[in-house]
Amino acid sequence: MTTSTASSHGLDDLFNRVNQLLGDTGSQQYADSDYAQMTAVTPGPSSKAFHHVAAGDVFTPRQPQTIQESGVSSALLERLIMKYMFQVGRAPGRGISGQVKLIFKVIEPVLRQLRGDKQIDLSGTTNTGDSEYVITEAGRERGKAYIEECTYFGSAPVSLKDYVASVNAQTIAGQVVTASSLKAAFEGLIINKAMLDKLGPAVNSGRGMFLYGMPGNGKTSIAERVTDAFGSCIWMPRAMYVEGEILRIFDPGIHEVVEDQNTGGGLLDSQQIDHRWVRIKRPTVIAGGELTMAELEVTKNPISKICESPLQMKSNCGTLVIDDFGRQTMPVEVLLNRWIIPLEKRYDFLNLPSGKKIQIPFDQLVIFSTNLEPRDLVDGAFLRRIPYKIEVPDPSIDEFRELFGIMSKVLGFEPRAACADYLIEKHYIEAKRPFRLCQPRDLLMQVKNYCSYQQLELKITEESLDFAVANYFSIM
Repeated sequence: MTTSTASSHGLDDLFNRVNQLLGDTGSQQYADSDYAQMTAVTPGPSSKAFHHVAAGDVFTPRQPQTIQESGVSSALLERLIMKYMFQVGRAPGRGISGQVKLIFKVIEPVLRQLRGDKQIDLSGTTNTGDSEYVITEAGRERGKAYIEECTYFGSAPVSLKDYVASVNAQTIAGQVVTASSLKAAFEGLIINKAMLDKLGPAVNSGRGMFLYGMPGNGKTSIAERVTDAFGSCIWMPRAMYVEGEILRIFDPGIHEVVEDQNTGGGLLDSQQIDHRWVRIKRPTVIAGGELTMAELEVTKNPISKICESPLQMKSNCGTLVIDDFGRQTMPVEVLLNRWIIPLEKRYDFLNLPSGKKIQIPFDQLVIFSTNLEPRDLVDGAFLRRIPYKIEVPDPSIDEFRELFGIMSKVLGFEPRAACADYLIEKHYIEAKRPFRLCQPRDLLMQVKNYCSYQQLELKITEESLDFAVANYFSIM
């Protein structure tokens, strides 16, 4: 062996030793019995020591210590790494580790193999002693080929079985909502007590409900607040790998990330968390009249070749609100036929672009919000599967008056009871006009705009209320 060869091997050994030491920081082995506490409804390979259920059935994804524990294959990790290196050219070991969200000692065997195959090479070390890798010309060819297959090179995905296990552990059906927690969730909204007492058991069922009533009485606002009553967070994977496809689940446009990703154990706990998962508030996904059948199936971007999960999957362990039900572009019967079995069985079948079919949990509180009578929209078979039908009534005079006072303060007015009485007597009782919860806010906004235009003191007067009513109800 030549001096230069021996020197090269010595440098490799030094790099490997440093990386192993850094990769072990905060690591911990977890027993197979931890994962045995999880249950899944679908077959397939899963990580051996991947999840831990702490006291109180709190689900926490734990950092895998080997490729086998991660639930993904070496071939998939190679593709992610090579696509990333193709984009950046060179990167430190910790940078690659951070990109795929796995600790260095998990990906180190893949990097070693890629070096052996002359796809990447060591180019030196960083100021912190981290190995720096550079892609070779041969590696560029391989990375380009992988990019053409699929452009995704983000977090390493989790397996289908691990995803199913996480939903089972964090199921919405396992949450209990009390009268006090529901009242806290609706703080700031005026809610009829009789309706609230009906809403609580419906939320606890974790199944489905109709919210119906006249427009403007806050059905959408009620639906949006329901999830807050659970008062808990969940862990959601960034992406899932199933049947050769990468499926994105976490959606920053829908899911609200909890800033503190720790579970209470400080720095050590943070290092033990599997960062392929994101801690979010229980999701509330709202689909309105624009809802199409494509949004309820797995879709594949023809350019990026990345699959996007459907709305019901993104809302698992939370709430799915179908707003303006009955006004979707698709026929009501089509939507009902698509979900009639999932609503009863609590699982759904999704068709992948490849033609294969997978089974996933259908685990959310489904709220159908509509201005129409439920019996006019659906047949008895579907109504049976939605056990709760809750009417959102018009406010009483006292509730309307209370809301008028609240919105006066919110918009910067000095509350004037005499003006509220004038509005109610003149423009509602005499006009035989029904009250709606949205109207105090809407009318006072017009009063505010009227004062601004006329350069008047911000003050509620009978004249300004007459102006607002004339505009607001001109064709109503």
